[in-house]
Amino acid sequence: MHPLSNAPSSRDRRGSRNSFGTSLPIPRSKRQSRLSSSVNIEDAMAAANITRPGMPPIQPTREIIASQLQDMSHVKTTAAKDMAFAFDIDGVLVHGDRLIPEGRRALEILNGDNELGIKIPHIFLTNGSGKIESQRCDQLSKILGVPISTEQFIQAHTPMSALSEYYETVLVVGGEKYKCREVAKLYGFKDIVVPNDIYAANPEISPLKEFFTEEQRATSAPRDFSKVKFDAILVFSDSRDYATDLQIMIDLLLSEDGVLGTKAKDPLANRIPVYFSQGDVLCPTEYPIPRMSQGTFRIALEAIYKSITGHELERVVYGKPELATYKYADEVMSSWMETIHNEEKLPKNIYMIGDNPQSDIVGGNMYGWNTCLVRTGVFQGEGNDKENPANFGVFNNVLEAVQTALKKELGEDFKLNWSDSMNPVTGNQSVSAVE
Repeated sequence: MHPLSNAPSSRDRRGSRNSFGTSLPIPRSKRQSRLSSSVNIEDAMAAANITRPGMPPIQPTREIIASQLQDMSHVKTTAAKDMAFAFDIDGVLVHGDRLIPEGRRALEILNGDNELGIKIPHIFLTNGSGKIESQRCDQLSKILGVPISTEQFIQAHTPMSALSEYYETVLVVGGEKYKCREVAKLYGFKDIVVPNDIYAANPEISPLKEFFTEEQRATSAPRDFSKVKFDAILVFSDSRDYATDLQIMIDLLLSEDGVLGTKAKDPLANRIPVYFSQGDVLCPTEYPIPRMSQGTFRIALEAIYKSITGHELERVVYGKPELATYKYADEVMSSWMETIHNEEKLPKNIYMIGDNPQSDIVGGNMYGWNTCLVRTGVFQGEGNDKENPANFGVFNNVLEAVQTALKKELGEDFKLNWSDSMNPVTGNQSVSAVE
């Protein structure tokens, strides 16, 4: 297998698990792309019937009052706009479809339940995959009880949308049923093939496949694949059928110019490119012990390819901790700043909160972010991770991490809840207009 596949530390990875070391294409800002669905936060909360536990209903005057208070507390307001958070999701905010309770409160604070009533920029940076971004955001909004916009959301394959400008016919692997075909269509890919299309055309291609339901057959798109030239292989999400997917991918990697049923005289010279949306070996789920993720599938492909050819498989990996994902995160963060504060700029102090030292922490450290490791997911150790230590600290949960970061940037006296009684316009208590 590729020597970087099992390398756990940032020292070995040197910033990338990729084979090429080249700059990967990055899509346009989400604010300007086909993925964008700009929403007003309060409107979204009302539409979704989202309540804020312990807080009064949002009143039209609150935004005005908060704006006045922010003007009077200029130093804190400036600092609040110059910090931001990037959240991993699984193992930090949720376990599958189950809420991690501290996650909701952390997001309420950042969405304005603080002494300034100010929205503190934050995005969601996950190696999760397999759904259209808007569907995943809707799902998360319901679980977390706070609105999540596609403009602040990046999942593993989101940056791969840029590849649609380079490849015509692609094999898209992984995901539940045919959801990844829908994702690829949204991204602008023209000719999308999934493994079941190929199996439906010729079941002999995968002799180990035991089940092929009538629903799978009815929703497949078989054709004569001996006349189809594949330009690339895109692994969008976890494989649901290792045997079939690995067999078809190996066939294509060893083929002549990406045509199934052929065998290249020199597979190294004619090999079509293969991309993976992320490289995590383990992923937290509702099961008490983390489960295998897309990284194990990639390792299996690498091992098979090397045993046949004697050479390492050159491949490209997106997702955390790869550089392309973090550069795209900069674009999304700047765009989200414009959405909530009308200032398109990148905050100076960015905090990455994650549960996986080998992706969240490695990537954040290498990109110069402040990294926070939580014990609610993959990592559950007592101290810091030895191979990939979080540079800001280790916390029991996401709320502790957010509170500590806010106190550091905005002062120990910064109050983590909104109170009308502290308002200088309507409240009874006085607040200095000068800091």
